Amino acid sequence: MFQMCGVFAEFGRAMIVERVNAGLARAKAEGKTLGRKPVKPAIEQRIRAHRAKGMGILKIAKTVGVGTSVVQRDVAAT
Repeated sequence: MFQMCGVFAEFGRAMIVERVNAGLARAKAEGKTLGRKPVKPAIEQRIRAHRAKGMGILKIAKTVGVGTSVVQRDVAAT
């Protein structure tokens, strides 16, 4: 009985993955850009300048006016 439930769950998951991938492929074919919007180079420079001064991630995010995840991505990229 548990094996049958597992089989149906696996099949359902495979169908979901297939639909999501088809939707992403269609969006790419239509020329839509996927993912987050890129951060402007001026903002990246400000983030790096503040980080070089020793400022923390939360304070940089507040000062520059972006989210902490943006600061973390930029700091990790350097």
